[in-house]
Amino acid sequence: MSNGKYSMKVNQGAQTMELMVGGTFTPADVDSFIKDYQRNVASIDAKSFSLELDCTTMNLVTPEMVPLLESCYKLYKESGFKQVIFKIKQSTILKMQLSRLARNTGLQNAQVVEI
Repeated sequence: MSNGKYSMKVNQGAQTMELMVGGTFTPADVDSFIKDYQRNVASIDAKSFSLELDCTTMNLVTPEMVPLLESCYKLYKESGFKQVIFKIKQSTILKMQLSRLARNTGLQNAQVVEI
């Protein structure tokens, strides 16, 4: 059973694409997320936008989720955003997991921020 949820919004004024991700995603959730993501990115010039991901309700990354998240990180990289910011609650483990995923996928303009 899936408890993964997400929302996306393009904020033209602030030149940000805002994503909220939470819970634990199934492969079907990830497929749906990727389709919505690609549709939203196609409507903007990503080079002049920042991607802000609200991960404050995201669960720790399970080993099964690593390949799916890596594919999402690669999408973020390919989209060419000027900056990618992951916002999380105070969690050393999640911060390490998300930072490692960014490193492993070559997403060099990523930043994990505890809020």
